[in-house]
Amino acid sequence: MPKGTWLRFDFEDSHPDLPTLYLRGGSIISVAPPHLHVGEFTLSDDLTLLVSLDENGKAEGLLFEDDGDGYGYTKGKFLITNYIAEKHSSIVTVKVSKTEGDWQRPKRRVHVRLLLGGGAMLDAWGMDGETIKINVPSEHEVSELITKSNESFKLHMENTKLIPEKEMLPGQKGMELSRVPIELNNGNWKLNIIPWIGGRILSMSHVPSGVQWLHSRIDINGYEEYSSTEYRSSGCTEEYNIIETDLEHASEEESLILEGDVGGGLVLQRKINIPSDNPNILRIASTIEARSVGAGSGGYSRLLAIHWKVHLMMVTKRCRLACLRVHPTFTLFHPTESFVSFTSIDGLKHVVWPDSGEQIYEGNNLPHGKWMLVDKSLNLQLVNMFDVSQVVKCIVNWDSGTVNLELWSEDRPVSKESPLEIEHEYEVTSFP
Repeated sequence: MPKGTWLRFDFEDSHPDLPTLYLRGGSIISVAPPHLHVGEFTLSDDLTLLVSLDENGKAEGLLFEDDGDGYGYTKGKFLITNYIAEKHSSIVTVKVSKTEGDWQRPKRRVHVRLLLGGGAMLDAWGMDGETIKINVPSEHEVSELITKSNESFKLHMENTKLIPEKEMLPGQKGMELSRVPIELNNGNWKLNIIPWIGGRILSMSHVPSGVQWLHSRIDINGYEEYSSTEYRSSGCTEEYNIIETDLEHASEEESLILEGDVGGGLVLQRKINIPSDNPNILRIASTIEARSVGAGSGGYSRLLAIHWKVHLMMVTKRCRLACLRVHPTFTLFHPTESFVSFTSIDGLKHVVWPDSGEQIYEGNNLPHGKWMLVDKSLNLQLVNMFDVSQVVKCIVNWDSGTVNLELWSEDRPVSKESPLEIEHEYEVTSFP
C-alpha cells in the first residue's frame, strides 16, 4: 500500500471475494444513492461525504455537478464544490471552501461520515453549503470504537459464504456439486450459473445487443425458482448437483442439467440449453419430481386429502403442496421508457407500466403464451414464451430499477407419475 494514512471503510457489503476499500488520509469523497442512470437522480437526493483526515487533521475533496444531460456545462452550467475538513481540539468542522460555475446548489441534506480507522465512523447531518461539526470522543473511546468495528468485521468475514473449489459428492457416481460458476456461451446468449446457491442464473447476456438482462447478486435475485407459492421457498438457495453438461462445442447445442433436493421427497430439476438449430433462443425446462415416498402416502410425496375430521390436526401438519414458481428479476435500464406488453387469452391487449406496482393475471387474463419486456430507448424487447397448459398465473412486480415476470404452475401434490413442469423460452427482438 502507498505511503500515508489509509483508513478502511465499506458500505456494509464487505465480502472475502471483493477488494477491501481504503480512503487515503487528507481526502474527502462524495457518495450518492445508487442509480442505474442519471434519469433516476433527483436534486433532493442526500449527499454523503466520506472524510479521512491526514496526520495534520485536515482533508479536502472536490465535487463536480451538472444537469446530467446536454452541453450546458460548456457554458458554465455546472457547479464545482471544494469541501474541506479540519480538526481543532475535539471538533472536526466540514464546510465549503470555494465554488465554481453558475449551476445553483441543490437544496439537500449532507451526511458526513468521519473515518476513524478499522471501519469505525462518526456521523453528522446538515444542509449542503452550511458548516457541519462533529464532536470527536476521547482517544480511549475512539480506540474502543475501532476495536469493536474490527471484531465485527472479522466475524462478518468469517461467517460469509465463500466460493470454494468444486467437490465430488461421495457415493454418487457421475454427479458433482460444483462450487465454480458455470458459463454457457453459444449462439446469441452468454450465461453465468451458480449451482451451489439455488442453481441460479447470475447473468443472462444477449451477445448481439450487449445487454445483460438480469439484476442479481450472487446470493439473491437473478433467475430463481421456488418449489412453493412462498417467496424464496425451497429451491431458491439449496445446493444443486450438476447432472449433465454439454459445453464442449461452441458450434453445437450447449446445455446444463442441475437438480436440488427441495424436501418432502421432491427434487427440482432444471435444464438450460441454447438450441443448435435456433441460437436466438434460450430455453429453460424445469420440473418438480417425486423421488422418494413416505409410508402411507399412497404414492404422493405431499398429502392433499383429509378424509376424517378426527385426523384433521395430524394430517394438516403433514400436508404440503408443491408449486413451481419461476422468479426472474430483470434490470430496467430506462424505467420511464419500459413496459410489459402481452395479449391475454381473451384477446385483450395489455400494456403494464412501472407505476402499476404488482399485477396478477389468471384465467382469461393470462398472457396467451407470450409476454414482452419492452425498452423503447434500446429499441429492444425481451420476449418470454411459455406453454399456457403449464402456467396458471403470471405476475408482474415492479420495483426500483427492476421488474419480475413470474410464471406459476398449479399448486398441487406431486407424485412420481404427476410431476410439475414449466418449459419456457427467452428471445430478444427489435421493437417496434
